[in-house]
Amino acid sequence: MKIFETIGFDLGHGETAVARAIVESIEPPQMLEVNNKKNQVTALGWHPQLGYLVGEQALIQAGVTRLQISFKQKPNNDPNYRETISTFIATYYRKLKESKQIEGGESSYFYVGCPSGWTISEREEYQKLLQVAGIPLLSVIPESRAAFMQAKEAGKLEYEKLKSSVLMIDIGSSTTDFTLVKSLQEIPIDFGSNALGASLIDKAIFERTLAQHERSQLLEKIFTEYPHHQARCELACRKAKEDYFSNEQVYSDPQTFARGFESINEQIYFIPQVNKLIMEEILNQPLPQLGQKSWIQSFREAVSEAKQKLDKENIVPKLVLMTGGASRMQFTRQICQEIFSDRQTLLRPDPEPERCIALGLARVGRWDLRATAFKQEVDTLFGSNKLQQIIEKHIPELIASLTKPLADSLLENAVKPGLKDWQKNQIRTLAELETSMKHRAEQWFKSANAQQIINNQCISWFNNKIQPNLAAQTDPICRKFHIPRSSLRFEDSINPEFVHPELRIGDAILADTVAFIVNVVIGGGTLASIITLILTGHLTWPIALVYGASVMAAGMELNRKGVQEAIKTNVDIPSWMRSSFLSDKKIADICEQIQPELEKVLQEQLIANQQAFDKLTEKVWQGLQKALATKVQEAIILIQ
Repeated sequence: MKIFETIGFDLGHGETAVARAIVESIEPPQMLEVNNKKNQVTALGWHPQLGYLVGEQALIQAGVTRLQISFKQKPNNDPNYRETISTFIATYYRKLKESKQIEGGESSYFYVGCPSGWTISEREEYQKLLQVAGIPLLSVIPESRAAFMQAKEAGKLEYEKLKSSVLMIDIGSSTTDFTLVKSLQEIPIDFGSNALGASLIDKAIFERTLAQHERSQLLEKIFTEYPHHQARCELACRKAKEDYFSNEQVYSDPQTFARGFESINEQIYFIPQVNKLIMEEILNQPLPQLGQKSWIQSFREAVSEAKQKLDKENIVPKLVLMTGGASRMQFTRQICQEIFSDRQTLLRPDPEPERCIALGLARVGRWDLRATAFKQEVDTLFGSNKLQQIIEKHIPELIASLTKPLADSLLENAVKPGLKDWQKNQIRTLAELETSMKHRAEQWFKSANAQQIINNQCISWFNNKIQPNLAAQTDPICRKFHIPRSSLRFEDSINPEFVHPELRIGDAILADTVAFIVNVVIGGGTLASIITLILTGHLTWPIALVYGASVMAAGMELNRKGVQEAIKTNVDIPSWMRSSFLSDKKIADICEQIQPELEKVLQEQLIANQQAFDKLTEKVWQGLQKALATKVQEAIILIQ
């Protein structure tokens, strides 16, 4: 069955959110609801009659006998943990199917987030654990990748920033992860034991409230016997914390408090409360989970260490993207801004951190599927030999476009100067003239001017003949995947004045083509044929008419070829006769007369080297394929 939708499942330590994206659509993913809410407390409750309940329902439903919260952690062998996490996701899956918000089965591909610091083996183990819930298609993806994708898709990252260095800081309930995204590749930054989660602040509020409670000993006993009461009280502490950081200015007044509330029974209430003074005390108190360092100190050190590691690699991030629910805490933004103070670095907190990961996971899933299909389409094009056929079809036009400018330049740079030298008696015999012209032609063909002429003709040939036919193959692929047609085109890349620094297609293909043409003309007998044409048709026989058809060689009568060779080798026309025999006008006439013949010889010589052109076709095809593969990698990031 074809995959219809991707489901982004953000199973967080504190909260859970789910989003859905249609694979064949570029519309933004939509948040899904459980218990009529888009975000739920990560809670699993057991009710004797109603069975397993999740989120708010597990907290408020009367008669719940078991309640567990904040249970996300690295996969381990604890049977209670494994049962809790698999049951939680199975219950969520069932509710989403029952409410008809997802297709389910093999039509729905689930993408579940995990901290970036988890190893590949830990991700794989977590994936196996979650698949026990009965979801047939499920992958575990780093949450930083989801945050990056959400920022990219929601238009918060310009294309240049996408390709540069972006630092993701994900402040979650259980961990704080630092991930560098450089040239679209993710690199987790490990700064040691990662226990720095915002839930530690909840626990500190809980411990403070419990210690100051007038019936603290009774509460401790109740919490031991009935753990679900402690879970609800910890959630009340989280609520007080979240209310405080949502309205810090309001709670700067010593007489104003952000409060939570939980009723143990009709006589006992648990009411955590915080304001600015209390929160500053909590944030700066030593915590055993952080090696007796305070939360704020640990966070500052973590950010500083991440900055130091980037400095060692000479990396200045263009963007520091903050996400995770705890990124709403204003002091975390201030610390990040203080440490990443470079003018080149922009700090950008996500405006909806509680939904960012779920939406990003759904986008990552859709992107993965569409990117794979996109690469398969291009691979099919590679395997069809259509690129080779396009090049082979237009090789004759390349030859035709080269002959006239090459003939013109040969006449101007080799033939005319050679004849001028003979006219001025700087060259004695026609044999020496032949050697001189051949040397001049070879030198000219190796010159920058000659290569520029060939370059220009190849550029014109590629842009006018190859590119339109290539675009006819690649444009439909781009349209299908909703990316700009220019993503797989080479108009700019073939221009020597602007060669994309990562593609180099113009340089590679042009260099091969120039070297090929030079080798064919010099090494393939083309020059010899051209010079023979000039000497035989326009100089040797006129000289023979002047000196007589029979010459030297002990009175032997020579045949036509013999006469030509004898004149070339032996006849040294006096200098006073040369200017009248070969005037400037005569040189111009000779060049004009032989130009069509010269073009014909050049074309015939190039066409005759079919084997060499087959090699050129292969080189151009390989260059195109390699460059197109590079453009595919760049274009993938544009897929939605």
